[in-house]
Amino acid sequence: MKIISWNVNGIRAVARKGTLQEVFLHEQPDVLCLQETKAHPDQLTGNTRHPKGYFSYFSWAERKGYSGVATFSRDEVISVRTDFTDTHFGNEGRILVTEHPEFLLYNIYFPNGKASGERLSYKMAFYEACLRDAAAQVESGNNVIICGDVNTAHTELDLARPPKENAKVSGFLPEERAWIDRLIDAGFADTFRLFEKDGGHYSWWDLKSRARERNVGWRIDYFFVNEALLDRVAASPPILTDIYGSDHCPICLKLL
Repeated sequence: MKIISWNVNGIRAVARKGTLQEVFLHEQPDVLCLQETKAHPDQLTGNTRHPKGYFSYFSWAERKGYSGVATFSRDEVISVRTDFTDTHFGNEGRILVTEHPEFLLYNIYFPNGKASGERLSYKMAFYEACLRDAAAQVESGNNVIICGDVNTAHTELDLARPPKENAKVSGFLPEERAWIDRLIDAGFADTFRLFEKDGGHYSWWDLKSRARERNVGWRIDYFFVNEALLDRVAASPPILTDIYGSDHCPICLKLL
C-alpha cells in the first residue's frame, strides 16, 4: 500500500497547475492525504473533488480560504471523523481520521504557533489532544498512522540553518520538539528516520527567498506509525522532492 501526504498550500492552485493530477497519474497512491487545502468541497469541481478511481473525504474550516484537509482513497473507508475524541478542534478543519481495514489514518494539518502566544498555546493543546487520541486507539488494539504537516522540525538534522538561529522560533521550540519525543516514547516511529539517519533532507522551503533552489529547508512533514506496523514499513523514497507546486513537497509511506 502506498500513502502520500502533501501540504498543497491550496488545492485549487495545485489543480490549476496540473500538479495534483500528475501526482495521481504518476505516483498512483492508494491513499492521498492533503493538508492546507483552503477550500470547501463545494468550491471544487470535476476531478479535483472526485478524482477518478478514488473516494473523497474532506474537513474544512469555518473560516473561508483557511486550513482544510482532504483524503482520497481507492477503497471506501469504514468511518470518518473530523475531530479528536472529546475535543473541539474540528472547527479549523485540521483533522481527518479515516478508518481502513488494517489501521486508522490520521491526516492532520497541525497548527502553526508563530502568530502569537495564544496560537502557540493552541498548538500545544492540539498536540496533546492528538497524542491522547492516537495512544488510546492503539491501547484499544487499533493500528494507527499519523501523517501531515506537523509544523515542527524534530532535531537539528531536520533544518538547514544552525539551531541557534531558530531556538526561539515556533517550529523549533524546545516544548514543540519535546512533544515529538513524547510521541515517539509512546510507541510511534518517525518512518523517515527508520531508513535515513543524516541531515539535508527537507519537506518545506520558504518561497520568497527561493530557498528550495539552495535546499535551505525544514523537515516538518511526517509519517508516524505504531510499533505493530513497523515490520510492514518498506524502504522507499520518503520525500518526493521532484514534485513542485507548493512550498512543501509530498512525503510517502509504503506498507508491505
